[in-house]
Parts: sequence; structure tokens; C-alpha cells
Amino acid sequence: MGKAAKYNQELILHGNIWKAVMALAVPVMVNSFMQTMYNLTDTYWLGRLGTGQLAAINLVSPVQSVVINFGSGITVAGSVLIAQYIGAGNKEKAKSMANQIFICAIGFAVICAAICFIGTPAIVRWLGAEEDTLSHAVIYLSIVIWDMPFLFTLNIFSAIHQAQGDTVMPMLLNLGGILFNMCADPLLIVVCDMGAGGAAWATVLAKLLPAAAAFILMCNHRDDIHLDKSHMRLEGENIKAILRIGLPTAIGGSTMQFGFLLMSRNVYVYGTQAMAAYGIGNKVNSLITLPTNGIGSAVATIVGQNMGAGQKMRAREGYRAAMWISVLFLLIGGMILSRDRISTVVVGIFSDDAEVIAMAADFLSIMAFWCFTNGIYNATVGLFNGTGHTEITMVVSAARLWVFRFLTLWFCGEVLMMGVRSVWYSVVVSNGIAAVILYVLYLTGIWKKSTIKVGGNEHKKAEKEAEKKRENKSDEA
Repeated sequence: MGKAAKYNQELILHGNIWKAVMALAVPVMVNSFMQTMYNLTDTYWLGRLGTGQLAAINLVSPVQSVVINFGSGITVAGSVLIAQYIGAGNKEKAKSMANQIFICAIGFAVICAAICFIGTPAIVRWLGAEEDTLSHAVIYLSIVIWDMPFLFTLNIFSAIHQAQGDTVMPMLLNLGGILFNMCADPLLIVVCDMGAGGAAWATVLAKLLPAAAAFILMCNHRDDIHLDKSHMRLEGENIKAILRIGLPTAIGGSTMQFGFLLMSRNVYVYGTQAMAAYGIGNKVNSLITLPTNGIGSAVATIVGQNMGAGQKMRAREGYRAAMWISVLFLLIGGMILSRDRISTVVVGIFSDDAEVIAMAADFLSIMAFWCFTNGIYNATVGLFNGTGHTEITMVVSAARLWVFRFLTLWFCGEVLMMGVRSVWYSVVVSNGIAAVILYVLYLTGIWKKSTIKVGGNEHKKAEKEAEKKRENKSDEA
């Protein structure tokens, strides 16, 4: 474990909780920003070629997201389990779990990439694509789906290091990937005239290079947690733990992304311009909300380590600090981005089609004004994930899309006859309802009962005594 990771682990368990949140969250925010830049770079250069290619990439992106989010359940489980074992002082168990996560995730990525490659033409036709959009979408998806093994290698590397409190090294690896992608996109898309195919190849190559570096670093035996042949066989107990924690996340994430896929189909009914506007609005909005995604990841690590150390009140303190940081940031940023003039200028970077710009600016203004609810949502998801209650996040995440979003979409579209704006309002209403439900569940205290059993805690007695004192003071107050 590096010096930064050791420092952050001490900060997480004993230091200033506000500093702990920011120490973990800032590198994850930067990392998330760089991940978003992959899509934004593709969007920018394809937008120079025309609305058809831009609509194609926006139409099929959720397909890849469905598979990635299912597989991410494995890495989320790994990050939570490793964090709790580290908090309990059981490093050998943490190392064993890291190896199990690697085997499961890479195997899943290769199998799913092959299946999606074979089924790409049928999937794109099912989405309703026609003519040029169909051909561009098939080319893009059949290539970009092969970045999955590399993406999962990076995700596993991030999970292992984040669980130890090191969020800087994953950020640096992704920085190399995004810089390569930013150079490769204009070269392959415009100079080589490869269009959507060029965007896909740029993304695959930009993931391959940092993934190779991540694999080499994970094999370093000088680290406490590393890949080891002796742990490279499937172990029943570990697999059960991964499935218990990861399967709800996988189901929740993939069903949510499948819902996004159906949303894309609903938007495409309004035409390629509406589809392009929907994609631009979502991607720009993701820039302002990505810091809260980073904070949510930080919460999961802070809560996981403190729950492993038996410090429930400190886990709660970390969650509340993170939530308020998220809400205030999004409230201020959202108010700025929701101004018509600003949103129009921003979306205009990605398209020169007047109608696309008008629709995208409208969508972005509405989302940005209400995006502060994402701060509550992401921080509380981090809390429940960190304690192993992924079944709660699964149900709420699925309901956010399949119940709240589609009901709002139907009501605004069929009853209020709002046209494409029914899509815009379905997003903000469903996000707000889900955030309220998660916060109410937090208030019930169900998160305090950790679902993960850890052993080997060398410092647990002292921490339990401190925890009892804090709980007594809190009850008195």
C-alpha cells in the first residue's frame, strides 16, 4: 500500500471526516470527468459530421451501458467487501477477494462482449434505427463493445485502490487514456474519414493502454493487495459474498440502463434531432452531476471501512458531510447552468443544428435546475452500498426508471400532451422521488445493520468503546 493510501486510511478511520470525504472524492471526481470526456469527445467530433451519426451513437450507447452496469455489480461488491476487510484489519481476506473479483469480472466482460457483437444488428433494428442511422449504429456498437475487458480491468484496479483509500492512481491511469482518446478521435473520425467507426476504435484503444498498465500494477507483489496465482481459483465462500452484495447492484444497474434504452426508443419517436438533443443534454448534465458520483463513491469507501472497524456513528458523520457538499455544489452549479443563455451556449458547442440546440438547451435547463436531488441520491446510495445493503439501492434504482420515470412520461405525454418535453420532465421528477425515498430509508436506521461479516479486526475493541461513547452522547442530545 502506498503512502497516500495509508494516509487516507488513517484519515478515514480517525481523522477529520470532511477532509476524508474530499481526499477521496476529488480524485474520483476528476476520474469521472475524464470518463465523461470519452463520450463528450465522440459527441463533439461526430456532431461536426452531421446529426445522423450523432443520433446513432446516442441511440446505442445505452446498450453498452446495460452490460457494463450489470458487470459493475461485481466491482462494486469487491470495493465494499475489500474496504470492510481493510477496516477490520484482515488484509489476507481482502487480497483473496480482490483476486476473486478479477476472475469474475474479466470472464463476464469477455463473454458479454462476444454475445453483444453477434447480436448487434438485431439490437439496433429493435431500437428502431433506419437507413444511415442503422448502419452507423451497427458499426459503432460492434467495435466499441470490445472495450469491455479493458474497461473492467480498469474498474477492478480502481475498486482495489479506492477500497484502500487511494483514488489518485486510478485517476492518473484514466488521464492517459483520455489524452489518447482526444488525439485519436479527430484523427480517426475526421482525418481518416472513419466516422462512427473511428470514434469506436479511438475509445477501444484509449482503454487498452491504461488497462495494460493497470494489470501490470495489480501484479506487483510488494502491494498488500495484489493479483496472485494461489488465489486465482474460484472460492465458494467469496463467490457467495460477491453475489450477495453484487447481484442486487448488477440487477438494479442493468435494469435501470435497460430502461434508459427504452427511453432512447421513446425519444427517437420524435426524430433524429430530438435524439441528438437528448444525448447532448444528458452528456452535458453529467458533467455537473459527476462530482456527486465521485462523492458517492467516497461515501461507500468511508462507510465501508468504518463499518468494518465498528464505527457506525463515524460512518453516519461521513455520509452527512458528503451529502451536504453534494447538495450545495449542485444547487449553485445547477442554478448557473439552468439559465437559458448559458445552456444554449454550452449545447451549441456540440451541434450547429438550430433545432437540436433549442431542444437540448431546454432539456439541460430543466435538468440543471433540479439536479441538486442527485446529491441526496448519490450520497445515500453510497451509504447503503458501503454497508452492504445493495438490495435497497437495487429496488429504488429500478423503481426510479421503470415506475416513476415511465409513469411521468406517460402522464406528461398522453394526458398533458407535452410532446418531447414529457421526456425532459420525466427525468427530473423520477430523480426527485427516488432521492426522497432513499433519504427516508436512511432516517429509519436500517443501514446500521451491516450485512457483511468480517474478522481479524486488530483494533476493534478500542473502536467499539469510542463508538459507545459517541452513541451515548448522540442519544442524550
